[in-house]
Amino acid sequence: MDEKPSPDSRNEKEMIRAPEPEMADPSGRRQSVALNIVQNPLKRATREQCVADAHSFAELNGMPEDAALFGRAALVARDPEKFEMLDELTGDERAALIYERDHKWHGPVMLWYSIGLCAVGAATQGWDQTGSNGANLSFPRAFNLQNEAGEYYNERGEWIVGLINAIIFLTAGLIGAFIVDPLNKYFGRRGEIFITACILTATPIGSGFAQSWEGLFAARFIMGIGIGAKNATVPIYSAEMAPARIRGALVMFWQLWVVAGIFLGFCANVIVKDTGDISWRLQLGSAFIPSFVLGVGIFFCPESPRWLMKHGKIAKGYNSMRRLRAHPIIGARDFYYSYTIYKEELKLARGAGYFARMWDCFAVPRIRRANYGASTVMIGQQMCGINIISFYSSSIFQEVGYSAEQALYASLGYGAIQVVFTIPTLFLIDTKGRRTLTLITFPLMCIFLLAAGLSLLKTEGSRGERIGPVVLFVYLFTIAYSLGEGPVAFQYSAEVFPTIQREQGMAWAVCINNTFAGILSLTFPRMQTVMTPTGAFGFYAGLNLIAWFMVFCFVRETKQLTLEELDQVFSVPTSKYISHELTVWLPWFIKRYILRKNIPRPPLILEKEEKVDKIFEE
Repeated sequence: MDEKPSPDSRNEKEMIRAPEPEMADPSGRRQSVALNIVQNPLKRATREQCVADAHSFAELNGMPEDAALFGRAALVARDPEKFEMLDELTGDERAALIYERDHKWHGPVMLWYSIGLCAVGAATQGWDQTGSNGANLSFPRAFNLQNEAGEYYNERGEWIVGLINAIIFLTAGLIGAFIVDPLNKYFGRRGEIFITACILTATPIGSGFAQSWEGLFAARFIMGIGIGAKNATVPIYSAEMAPARIRGALVMFWQLWVVAGIFLGFCANVIVKDTGDISWRLQLGSAFIPSFVLGVGIFFCPESPRWLMKHGKIAKGYNSMRRLRAHPIIGARDFYYSYTIYKEELKLARGAGYFARMWDCFAVPRIRRANYGASTVMIGQQMCGINIISFYSSSIFQEVGYSAEQALYASLGYGAIQVVFTIPTLFLIDTKGRRTLTLITFPLMCIFLLAAGLSLLKTEGSRGERIGPVVLFVYLFTIAYSLGEGPVAFQYSAEVFPTIQREQGMAWAVCINNTFAGILSLTFPRMQTVMTPTGAFGFYAGLNLIAWFMVFCFVRETKQLTLEELDQVFSVPTSKYISHELTVWLPWFIKRYILRKNIPRPPLILEKEEKVDKIFEE
């Protein structure tokens, strides 16, 4: 995905990040420092000039009848907290703004219809990946890769099954995420979503009709491209439509609807389990349902106002924004302020193209450190081993003694647990923090996954005695994942990059996530044979400890931080940050939570502006 909804909804309407001060050294390498001039660009002008600029904006872009409205809207956007003091507003406009302020989730039907459709887009991802989970029980036999007992004829069969499961993630990360830019440029947000919805409607149906493993592979190869492109655009579309006050919550709702899609996919697997030899075809084919709804529903949504603005269609952009807001004054305020921000972003970009901004994610120190953190949580989502359960849970449960039907029901329970325990994280993530949740849950995931693997060694006793511990520890592992790494990965990656590089940073982060998901899916069937299931579980349990260490070193806390504070956090050199965590934070943690001493939490380590003042003096 290129971008997720911006998490800092508290400050987005009032502030914009000005260019970070940069110094040139003899090598021409850019250096970032921690001075952040965060201000509303409309405050740079007087009230009179602000109104005059808004009038001129409306008249130059074919909206002279709305010139006075935009003038009043500009004054509201100039100082959003003090709109009640503006004499220029009508009584109706003032009442609409007050109601909006006091009712966070207020909005017109079209806004919630569009956001609901984006939720369907998130559910599509989960459903696509779980269809193969149930199908893994039978399609290998249909293509003569396994015998009737479910044993592979040879090593080649294991790799083929792994490849068929993995290919949607490999193509999503390596192709789909990077074709988003041209698709959006030429077809718009709605057009791109419609194209990918068509792909994701046709390819599951094609998978269901496959007559060979090569045909199934080809269908899933194309499906992956659609998944990658869709996952990169739907969040951008929802972010560009949603009011700033709820934009941050949409990131968490995306994850919630992904796991809801996983659960619905498992439901579909159970519903069609008794259809005989065609059950795997129906399990794969059922994934067309949410994408069909998405493709049909997108026709009734307005185009992204920001996309229309970027392509010079200003009047159409305002009309689109108007449909997404409860009152003309709210629509004019949000659209004009968005236009002002867009103009500032053009200045910040200084004409840099896509690949130049991508290179900044590795070359500019502040952005590179954010990239370390985002890449860590994204690869950690695969290192923890959750997707060996998501992709192969039905096969795993069958191997420990469940029948195919019982394995499907056990997988359904796994999907339900993910949905239920993702909900509390909606509240914990901004109170306990992203870093704290991952540091707590990675050791728990290690313990539970190792325990599940060791439980597989029990071969004596009743079936309940053999199966019960495995299912229990898999479920406990899933709970720990849902309370930490699951929701944190995309939330964290969406918020750490500066506005200009957010598209490129997220594309890279999602590429890493999907690519390693593909590698995991490809290798696990063979890994079970070579290492035994217990060895494979133990391997991923060990990776949880490595991921914990990576989180400790590279993932910096971002909860409840302003744009300015985020820049200051990531302007601290990595070596200095790790030293602080080892010498300040870790001793405090031991004293506070192990020795139970009531001592205050140490402050965040921030790069101070005094350093910048010194640089400018030099």
